[in-house]
Amino acid sequence: MCMECGCGATNGNTRLQFNAEGYTEDSAKDVEKTLLGLPGVMYVHIHAHDGETTIDYNPKKTKLTEILGVFENHGVNANI
Repeated sequence: MCMECGCGATNGNTRLQFNAEGYTEDSAKDVEKTLLGLPGVMYVHIHAHDGETTIDYNPKKTKLTEILGVFENHGVNANI
């Protein structure tokens, strides 16, 4: 739970867990940094070697299409 505003898993957040194709070590770091810069994205964890990706976000602050756009812009295919 965020100490700043009190948001957390019990306040309408969504967790995405999926595999993505096309990560390199550098692109995984770039995707993570970009996602964490979006409003409402609180957690991102990426395993570049197998594409396993976890994102916790507030869909009232960031739309899924915005998240998917980050992957597209980095040449990564998110299999959601």
